[in-house]
Amino acid sequence: MRRIGQLSLFILLGLGIAWALSADVDALAHSTSYRVGAYLLLAVGLYSATYGIDLAQARTDKKIIVGAVTVGVVVKALLIGGLLALAWQNPLFLLLGVAVAQIDPLSVAALMGDERMSTRARTVLAAWSSFDDPFTVVLAVYASAVAATSFGLGGSSASDSDPLLLYAADLAGNLAVAAVAWALWRVAGSRPWAQYLALAAFVAVAVATGWMLAIAIIGLFARPAALGAWIPKVTTAATYAAATALGVLLIDGIAIAEGISLGVAAFAAQTVAAWLLTRGMPRNDRWHLAAAQQNGITAIILALTLQIQFDGVVAVVAPAIITANLLHTAANHLLDRHLRPAAAVPAPRPATAGDTGSPAATDTRDAGPDPSRHP
Repeated sequence: MRRIGQLSLFILLGLGIAWALSADVDALAHSTSYRVGAYLLLAVGLYSATYGIDLAQARTDKKIIVGAVTVGVVVKALLIGGLLALAWQNPLFLLLGVAVAQIDPLSVAALMGDERMSTRARTVLAAWSSFDDPFTVVLAVYASAVAATSFGLGGSSASDSDPLLLYAADLAGNLAVAAVAWALWRVAGSRPWAQYLALAAFVAVAVATGWMLAIAIIGLFARPAALGAWIPKVTTAATYAAATALGVLLIDGIAIAEGISLGVAAFAAQTVAAWLLTRGMPRNDRWHLAAAQQNGITAIILALTLQIQFDGVVAVVAPAIITANLLHTAANHLLDRHLRPAAAVPAPRPATAGDTGSPAATDTRDAGPDPSRHP
């Protein structure tokens, strides 16, 4: 609840700033400075997400994690966007479904010391929430192309451009930037000044081109050790800056009903995807992963980025984020009352640069309901 309150406070702050300055939201959203700022915030969020992944621990449940961030994200996006596009008779929801299909890694990080879940479940959730961010961004590129070329959204009429070709070109650009970055990183070696200079150059190229997947990939190998202590602070600052910008854009109105339906659909889609992907895991873990949907920095910044081309995105996504997070709080409160907590085990240690720690221990015990805890 505290995090929801903080996000709401900064959104209201942005709304107040826009009202006080009588901001021209349309001109702002289509300005060069806004585009640069939005992509910079997205780069910070994606780099932070992949920087903190403990690759050694993630290998333990790599099949579940790979399925979650590929098939799982696509299934969630299609469930959310498809159902709401039909319900509201608006193809824009196909794009909005992608914007909220990921799980906020910052919110998940706060749960890493929580013993309600086993070590295995926490490792899966941490990797899931980190890896699905970059995959969602790539999917958003394809969804944007489909929305613009097939439905004439974003002020564009339908064209003969093939969304698959646009997607392939974007993916190729991302991979090329990541490959060059990997080569330059090896040249930089262990010299801190060279590492930070190279990292700044990588971010600048990604922001200029809009190739955000490259930054997520770079976060897997470009990890200056001293940066680890600053990552949480920088990411939190980026989250609040993004929430403030979200509030500024809301001066033109909020689509409350559509936003609530989007938040409910996002939470429900996570339940379906998690239950299908976690077969074989203990029942307690499956329930907690099914109720794990939270939206934060990536959903906010994707909304800010998509608003550049598609008017009305922010008006729907803002209340959807609040709705999904409230549902997460309520659902996990009920689970706490009806499920026996997982056996006490050490929380995963924080990942550090070049971490090669051993995989997390696997808790395969299925804790049943505890009648004594029923209300």
